[in-house]
Amino acid sequence: MFAAYASRTDRDQPLSGLELGERPAPGDRPGWTTVDVRAASLNHHDLWSLRGVGLAEDKLPMILGCDAAGVDADGNEVVLHSVIGQTGHGVGPDEPRSILTERYQGTFAEQVSVPAWNVLPKPAGLSFEEAACLPTAWLTAYRMLFTNAGVRPGDSVLVQGAGGGVATAAIVLGKAAGLKVFATSREEAKRKRALELGAVEAVESGARLPQRVDAVIETVGAATWSHSIKSLKPGGTVVISGATSGDAPSKAELTRIFFLELKIVGSTMGSKDELEDLLSFCEATGVRPVIDEVLPLDRAREGFERMETGGQFGKIVLTV
Repeated sequence: MFAAYASRTDRDQPLSGLELGERPAPGDRPGWTTVDVRAASLNHHDLWSLRGVGLAEDKLPMILGCDAAGVDADGNEVVLHSVIGQTGHGVGPDEPRSILTERYQGTFAEQVSVPAWNVLPKPAGLSFEEAACLPTAWLTAYRMLFTNAGVRPGDSVLVQGAGGGVATAAIVLGKAAGLKVFATSREEAKRKRALELGAVEAVESGARLPQRVDAVIETVGAATWSHSIKSLKPGGTVVISGATSGDAPSKAELTRIFFLELKIVGSTMGSKDELEDLLSFCEATGVRPVIDEVLPLDRAREGFERMETGGQFGKIVLTV
C-alpha cells in the first residue's frame, strides 16, 4: 500500500528522512481492527518524529501520521483515537501509553491498524477531512481549555501563537464556549484570521494585553513564556502542551509565579471520553476545524514543508 513514512531520522534536516512509496499493509492482530483511511491530518508530532524525538531507530521505517478518519471493515465511518495503551485494550495492561508512530505504524497510508477500542463513530455532519483534524490538535486544545484550565463561560483566555493547529482550535472552541479570547502572532495576516475566528483582540507576540486573563494556552514555549506568565491574573493558570520554540526560557518568572499564586499545568493529548465529547460538541454547535490546505497523500512532502516553515493557518489534511 502507498504511504508516507520515515526511513531515517535527522534532527537538523528532518524532511531528508521522509519517503513516499509502498509499505506492507497491516496484518491481523487479536483485538485490533484495520481501517481504510480517507483523510489524515499533519501535526508537529510528525516533524518531531522525523527528528527522532519519540521514534527509536529500531522502529524504522515508520509510517507517519497520528490522526485519521475512514471506514472500518463493517463499512462504518469512524474516527481514530490515536493514544495506544491508555487502557490496555489490544496491548495488555503493562504496556506504556504511546501515540501512533512511536511504537505502531501511523495513518499516512491507505490503511491503518489500531486496537478496536480506539475506534469511534464519525458524526454524519463532519466530513472525513474535518474529522481527521480532531484527534490530536483539537483534542489537545479541548483538554487544555475545559479540563486543565478549568475556564467557564465569561472567563478570559490568551492563546499564544495563532495559526498553529492547537492554537487555532483553542480560539474556535473558546469562542463557541463563551470565553473572551485574546490571541498573539508575529504575523499580521494570522492576527487578522484570529479575529475572524472569534478572538476579541489579536496582538503582536509579546505585546501588552488590554487586561490580564484567567488562563493562557501555551504551545510556543521559550519565546512566549515570560509574556504568558505576565498576562495572567492573580491565581491564573498557564496550560502548556508544547514548546515549538524551545523548552528553556531565558527567565522562568518564579517570583511572579509564587507571589501571584499562579498555576502551571502540563497537558498531553486527551482521553477517548474527551474525544467523544469533542465530537459531540462540534456536532451540536456547528463548530468545524479550520483547514489550511487539503492535499492528496502523494503530495505529502508539500504539506510537511508548509508546516515546517510555519506558513499554515489551521490544519493540513492529506486525503487517500
